[in-house]
Amino acid sequence: MNHRTGFNALSRTSAHRRAMTRNMVTSLFRYERVTTTKSKALEVRRAAEKLVTRAKIDSVHNRRIAAKFIADEKILNKLFTEIGPRMKDRNGGYTRILKMGFRQGDAADVVILELVDYKLPEPEEADSKAKKSADKE
Repeated sequence: MNHRTGFNALSRTSAHRRAMTRNMVTSLFRYERVTTTKSKALEVRRAAEKLVTRAKIDSVHNRRIAAKFIADEKILNKLFTEIGPRMKDRNGGYTRILKMGFRQGDAADVVILELVDYKLPEPEEADSKAKKSADKE
């Protein structure tokens, strides 16, 4: 029976699952967008949302709690100086899951997990064309 199972074990040991979650959350905050399977994304989202909630209030206590989960000092600083203040007026729901389809090899559901205020990078081709035309004139 599946009564009161609080999380998806993802067919991994607890140490492997914890390490994978920590790495994926760190990557999510570094790139603000990661591609993964649906089940992993649902588990990573739980941890990421809790950390963003902590990051909305920059205190020593909150930084130490987050530092237990995020080992990279630059990413920890980015979380508290950039991501947290951006989400200040939002009451939860800091991430979004976009479905991409099925993976070729094993037909797993592949999704994009991203922060809600993620902006696609602007193509540099348009900027370079504008600069070239301005240089010619």
